[in-house]
Amino acid sequence: QVPLVESGGGLVQAGGSLRLSCAATGRTFSPVAAGWFRQAPGKEREFVAALTWGGGTEYYADSVKGRFAVSRVIANNVWSLQMNSLKAEDTAVYYCATTRRFLITTVSAYDFWGQGTQVTVSS
Repeated sequence: QVPLVESGGGLVQAGGSLRLSCAATGRTFSPVAAGWFRQAPGKEREFVAALTWGGGTEYYADSVKGRFAVSRVIANNVWSLQMNSLKAEDTAVYYCATTRRFLITTVSAYDFWGQGTQVTVSS
């Protein structure tokens, strides 16, 4: 198990910004990738963004390209999601997760998950 602890989230007006962070608290941490997913009420969990832990290659869902940015601090085992120009349709519970497989955008490929944090964008 790799405990993941999320922080950030909250309520923001449309057009605003929020930053989410996730910290891996285990002693050893070397995933292939660290990512962010979200789940809105009545919908399936979907991929948002991720980056490979070693090389830092970034991946984004089309719906967030140009608005969201993922980053990491390897020394602290922390990665973040900066969300700008938020829209009402970004409202969801956001989860951080890690995978040991090269299926970077596949929900089922991720092994460990954070507890989730609510992001609500008012229009």
